[in-house]
Amino acid sequence: MCSLRFPANIFPYIFSLYPPQKVLSLCAVVFVEREMGFLNTFLELLGFGIGLPFGLLIGFFLFVYSKPKDTVKDPVVRPLHELDTGALLDILPDIPLWVKCPDYERVDWLNKFLSVMWPYLDKAVCAMIRRTTQSMFAEYNGKYKIQAIEFEHLTLGTLPPTIHGLKVYETNEKDLVMEPAIRWAGNPNIVLVLKLMSLQVTVQLVDLQIFAAPRVALKPLVPTFPCFANIVVSLMERPHVDFGLKILGGDVMSIPGLYRLVQEMIKKKVASLYLWPQTLDIPILDSSTAIIKKPVGILHVKVVRANKLLKADLLGTSDPYVKLNLTGEKLPAKKTTIKKKNLNPEWNENFKLVVKDPESQALQLQVFDWDKVGGHDRLGMQLVPLKVLTPRETKDFTLDLLKHTNISDSRDKKQRGQIVVELTYVPFREDSIKFSGPLDGNGEMGSVSGRSSPEEEAPLSGAGLLSVMVQGAEDVEGKRHHNPYALVLFRGERKRTKTIKKTRDPRWNEEFQFTLDQPPLRELIRIEVMSKRKGFSFRSKESLGHVEIKLDDVVYNGRINQKYHLIDSRNGVIHVEIRWSTV
Repeated sequence: MCSLRFPANIFPYIFSLYPPQKVLSLCAVVFVEREMGFLNTFLELLGFGIGLPFGLLIGFFLFVYSKPKDTVKDPVVRPLHELDTGALLDILPDIPLWVKCPDYERVDWLNKFLSVMWPYLDKAVCAMIRRTTQSMFAEYNGKYKIQAIEFEHLTLGTLPPTIHGLKVYETNEKDLVMEPAIRWAGNPNIVLVLKLMSLQVTVQLVDLQIFAAPRVALKPLVPTFPCFANIVVSLMERPHVDFGLKILGGDVMSIPGLYRLVQEMIKKKVASLYLWPQTLDIPILDSSTAIIKKPVGILHVKVVRANKLLKADLLGTSDPYVKLNLTGEKLPAKKTTIKKKNLNPEWNENFKLVVKDPESQALQLQVFDWDKVGGHDRLGMQLVPLKVLTPRETKDFTLDLLKHTNISDSRDKKQRGQIVVELTYVPFREDSIKFSGPLDGNGEMGSVSGRSSPEEEAPLSGAGLLSVMVQGAEDVEGKRHHNPYALVLFRGERKRTKTIKKTRDPRWNEEFQFTLDQPPLRELIRIEVMSKRKGFSFRSKESLGHVEIKLDDVVYNGRINQKYHLIDSRNGVIHVEIRWSTV
């Protein structure tokens, strides 16, 4: 260790500078300050140790036992019918339709479906838009100094539309009618480029918002997948459309007055095109294969005579008769009377055939030799396409009979004779005839609306077609079995539907036709619902109810489509559609 050594004369020098009295006072001050510092520190620690638990204890009791002056109250929940007009108007835009209207259904599953499918729907719809507009844009090339119009960007964005409710209508027609409430606040990026000489003008559509309430009908329903032939869309009210439009990067919709002008123009244009009853028809299936064609007219056939027919019998004669039908039909062929032992028969018999497609159908004539035993021999045949006929004009035909329809076959050159017929094709009126007045005393029609020309007063004008569509039945009950079928009885004719086994709600969807010379005024048509047990039984048939329908309403209105309660049935109902088409 080292030690400090001071010179001997240092202390007199220090005492001369600091007298003993000052040194003692200075030491006393230092001592007192040091002792006071220890005391303050001790008191601070003591206060903190006592004050902390004491403060926590007081705060706990104040928190538990004290009540705040301003208490938070629970919100008052009130039903909608108790709110006043002002409160309802404030919250009405935010209430979904499935809450406002019980007819609308909540379709969260459909919105989820759209959300998942939207990226693929976006590409498919944009591709369809490009194909559709390509020919439209091509028409403007070279006009107004426009070199080309094309899409630079085309996407509907990442936000799919949402359906806030869906209403489904139940009708008596063969269709499915829906009314969705669609809202779409999307983020599309649609950029259209117009090339004008050396300039390129870009038009961009952004921030598109569409609120619409369309009516979507899938009709008619057909037994071919996807089970409907057309999609018919119409708007029930003017849609709300909002968007931003930029030309060369500048927002032109911010120009005062232009925004409202464009909005009104779009609403008027859309309303004129698609506002109900205007519709947008989207074909889904080919009408020639999918849709069950309706009758469009009547073919009047007069079988006049035949000449120089073949000798089919051993005695050198024939017993001819004629079968006639239209191609493409499964109905039984009509027949003339039999002329015994005659190679040059004359019939002068009239027939009426229902035409569904005059462009593709043809009249098939077959001459047979009647035999008492065995099959009948065909003496010859011929076809007459209906497209060669002029509507409402009678045309005479003298036709050479052939062995078959293959005219190019030169192996059979045998002369088979000729047949003479008179044909008149009479199409139905576009608007079915409706009677505006009562019957006179002789039971004739008083007046007919729309009849003004002598041509319409022709003798054929009273003829028509009565079509009966038996669609189905509900709640038909049998005491012993439930295998229902329907019988249609009219003017002595009896037509039957197929049998549906083990059901109380059969669906037949079968149509029967009756060709009439005069409107069926003051006549009834009877429809019976029967049940038949399979196999032999003494009680194999059972009546499930019947209905008799007056045809006056059909003649006056052209069509009825109703459900009728079955007589002699507890709850049975049958659905029938009847049409009267005039020529």
